[in-house]
Amino acid sequence: MSSSTLQFEIVGSVGKITLNRPEVFNSFNREMALACIEALKDCESNPAIRSIYITGSGKAFCAGQDLQEAMDEKGPEIVQIVEEHYNPIITLIRQIEKPIVAGVNGVAAGAGANIALACDIVIATKSAKFIQAFSAIGLIPDSGGTFFLPRLVGWQKASALAMLGDRVGAEDAEKMGMIYKWEEDEAFVEGSWKIADRLSKMPTKGLGLTKRLLNDSLTNNLEQQLKREGEEQKVAAKTDDYDEGVNAFLEKRKPNFKGE
Repeated sequence: MSSSTLQFEIVGSVGKITLNRPEVFNSFNREMALACIEALKDCESNPAIRSIYITGSGKAFCAGQDLQEAMDEKGPEIVQIVEEHYNPIITLIRQIEKPIVAGVNGVAAGAGANIALACDIVIATKSAKFIQAFSAIGLIPDSGGTFFLPRLVGWQKASALAMLGDRVGAEDAEKMGMIYKWEEDEAFVEGSWKIADRLSKMPTKGLGLTKRLLNDSLTNNLEQQLKREGEEQKVAAKTDDYDEGVNAFLEKRKPNFKGE
């Protein structure tokens, strides 16, 4: 699938989603949001896709909502934008049991920042900025911002970032645990893509179960989580990838995982 606002392609075993409105820093309108939802669903249902890479075209990752659309009397209302655009995107990112990498190639603001933070692994250019821009126009952090941010950086830091809307550079974002790591700008494309490609060749059934457990850990106590780990380890131990991994180790060869 490809459209003027979003490009979707399969490269090897990676589903690559590129937000493509560079003239407005890849800010979301309804067309791009619905295209993103469709692309994520395609990634979820296609067994040939074993990891997902989300990035932006041009100088920005995503500047959040296109405010011209939000203010247009003929456009969708704010509640519609949240419930029909961003909530499904965030839900899909967390429910798809495949690793999802956000390649943050520039500014990530508002919903754009929180979509990135919802992904499993976030890699940013050194020049990237993360901004909770909502407070500047009297809104609250949506797209899971009030859920993910305090869990990533702690209550105090999340409160300050959400209320003050400070720009957080990639180096600081890594230090506070907001993102996995940053790359020098000239090395970013190759470096971030290597992570997505590497994940696609790993035992992705097990990675999907790991993601499921990490989601569960957000609401479970220790006793519940230990029980869930036992249940999912039983599932993982019955996969073809587990057999391949053990055999490859014993035979001293490189494993050939298939995500099964």
